[in-house]
Amino acid sequence: MSSAWLLPEHIADVLPAEARRIEELRRQWLDLARGYGFELVMPPLLEHLESLLSGTGRELNLKTFKLVDQLSGRTLGLRADTTPQAARIDAHLLNREGVTRLCYCGPVLHTRPSGLYSTREQLQFGAEIFGHAGLEAELEVQELALDGLQAAGVPQLTIDLGDARIVRSVLGGALLDAEALTELVAALTAKDGSTVRAMAARCPAETREGLVALLDLYGGDEVLDSASRLLPARGPIQAALADLAWLARHLRQAYPEVQIGFDLSDMSGYAYYSGVRFAIYGGGSADALARGGRYDEIGAVFGRNRPAVGFSVIDLKNLAALVPSGPVRAAVRAPWAEDDALRAAIRALRGRGETVVCILPGHEQETEEFDCDRELTQVDGRWLVRAL
Repeated sequence: MSSAWLLPEHIADVLPAEARRIEELRRQWLDLARGYGFELVMPPLLEHLESLLSGTGRELNLKTFKLVDQLSGRTLGLRADTTPQAARIDAHLLNREGVTRLCYCGPVLHTRPSGLYSTREQLQFGAEIFGHAGLEAELEVQELALDGLQAAGVPQLTIDLGDARIVRSVLGGALLDAEALTELVAALTAKDGSTVRAMAARCPAETREGLVALLDLYGGDEVLDSASRLLPARGPIQAALADLAWLARHLRQAYPEVQIGFDLSDMSGYAYYSGVRFAIYGGGSADALARGGRYDEIGAVFGRNRPAVGFSVIDLKNLAALVPSGPVRAAVRAPWAEDDALRAAIRALRGRGETVVCILPGHEQETEEFDCDRELTQVDGRWLVRAL
């Protein structure tokens, strides 16, 4: 028999020290996004399933918890990603003509963990730009992502660039059903050469050669040169390669310390990418800390098919475990007594932004989350703060 205090698998409480670090990161990201001109939105945790999954593909569907609404009888979903909700807000609630920048930070729930030690309840920060089709929008969200990770203290950042148009253009001549295409794309992402070659055997020669070439198109700048020689000479592929070169040049100028690479077969993440996509790694983590890209089709189902680009920090809880913990907050220790002057002194200190920890009767220990480096003590009938 399970104990009442045990939580479901891959679900965990967040205890004080960790919660403090996570909250500091959350505020840091939101303040940084505001400095870029992003407006904060707070979508609901659950909504109608068709709205959450519109245009996102099978991958997100499998990650989404589903339940029946007792009021309407309709199927609801607990969000596994916030980007579709941001697209709905842009299309229906704001409906602006120009550029809209939105950011958010809240929990997302997944039916299964992504790894052995992963949580199914992630805290996702994200930022989206709607209404601009140019590369300037891609560069802005990539800079915001890199600035945020650097501000958090993540060392040795690497950004991998790719473009969904490349894989889709190579697959343009493949007569495969949706299930087979999904399997092939997954094999390309995993660099599963045997599966890719076996499935490519059913494709025309140009497509087959392009798929095999994609398996090795990852690394440094040489990847773009190799891709222009080895992949089919199709307009979308050439445009994608030129866009990647433009972004890499600007990123190197702004972030000379960040390693920039390319992975032209990686289609990790959700199926709605329509152009440039990127993933950022760092801190010794084998998993991406942030992912993003262009997904111009995401608003189509909401009746407003306009340009969209953005990214998300996959889990602030995971990020908090990778970065150094800041110092605990300095605090004033105060006795507890039925003394009007004492209580007034405590209120005055808190009103000035000080943390005052009252020592309750019979509990003389101090809390671990605060550094009580001063105390409130009575001197000549007055309550004064003195250093410990």
